[in-house]
Amino acid sequence: MPAQTQPTLRSYLRTLLVLGRVSNLPTVWSNCLAGWLLGGGGNWHLFTHVCLAATCLYVGGMFLNDAFDAEFDRRHRAERPIPSGAITPRQVWQFGCLWLGAGLLLLIVTNKTAASLGVVLLACILLYDAVHKFVQWAPVLMAACRYFLCLAAAATGDLGVTGLAMWSAFALAFYVAGLSFIARVESTGGMASRWPILLIVSPVGLSLVVNAGEFAFNAALLASLLLLWTLHSLGPLLSETRRNAGAAVSRMLAGIVFVDLLAVADAPVEIGAGFLVLFCLALLFQRFIPAT
Repeated sequence: MPAQTQPTLRSYLRTLLVLGRVSNLPTVWSNCLAGWLLGGGGNWHLFTHVCLAATCLYVGGMFLNDAFDAEFDRRHRAERPIPSGAITPRQVWQFGCLWLGAGLLLLIVTNKTAASLGVVLLACILLYDAVHKFVQWAPVLMAACRYFLCLAAAATGDLGVTGLAMWSAFALAFYVAGLSFIARVESTGGMASRWPILLIVSPVGLSLVVNAGEFAFNAALLASLLLLWTLHSLGPLLSETRRNAGAAVSRMLAGIVFVDLLAVADAPVEIGAGFLVLFCLALLFQRFIPAT
C-alpha cells in the first residue's frame, strides 16, 4: 500500500467529496422532490428535512461502499482514496457510520412511516455495500435503495405514500437497476449486455399510461426528453471504436432527474424548472467529482 503522507486541508476535503460521490446528490434531491410531490407535497420544511436525511444516508452509504471494497480497489482501482493512501480505512468506516446514523435519526424524528422506511432503506444500503461485488443481482439492491428513498420522501407529503408514489418508485427502481447492471462493466472491463436498456426506458411506458388524460402532452414531451438523453448517454457504451462504460453510466446517473420529472408530469412549470436545475447541477458536479 502506498505510504500515507500528511494531506493538505484542500486535498483531504476533496477526498471526502470523492468518497461521498457528491456529484450524484442532485439526483438524490430530485428523488426526494418527486417523492414528496407524489405524496401530496405540502410542508416545505419537511421536504428540506427529508433531503438532509437522504443526503446523509447517501453519503454514508458511499463511504461504506469504499470501505467494503478496499481490497477490490487495491487490485482494480488503485486511484480510489483508500488504496491511494489519501485516507485510512478506519476513518472511512467512522465517517460512513456517522453519516448513516445521522440520516436515520433525521427520518426517525420525522414520522413513523418515514422512520420505518428509513430502517428498510438503511438495511438495503448496508446489504448492497457488503455484497455488491459478489452477487450478480446486486443492482436490484441498488434499485431498492432508490425505491425506498422515494417512498420515505412521499411519507413526508400531506397524502403520504400513495399508490402513484409506489408505482413511480418502481419505475425509478427499474431505471436504476438498468444503469447499475451496465455499471458493473466499468470495474471489470467486460462487455455490457443490451437487455438492461429495456429497464432504463421502462419509466416511459408507465408515464404514458398514468398520464393518459389531460397531462398526456406533458408526459409525451418529457418522455421524449428522457429517451433522447438515454440515447445520448448510451453513445459511449455502444461505440464500437471507443467504448466508455464510465461516461455512459455518469450520464445516465444524471438522467435520474428526468425520470423523477417524468413521474410528476403534471407539476407546475416552476417545479419543472427546479428539476432542470438539479439536472444541470449533476452535470456540473461531475466535472469536478467522479460520479462512479
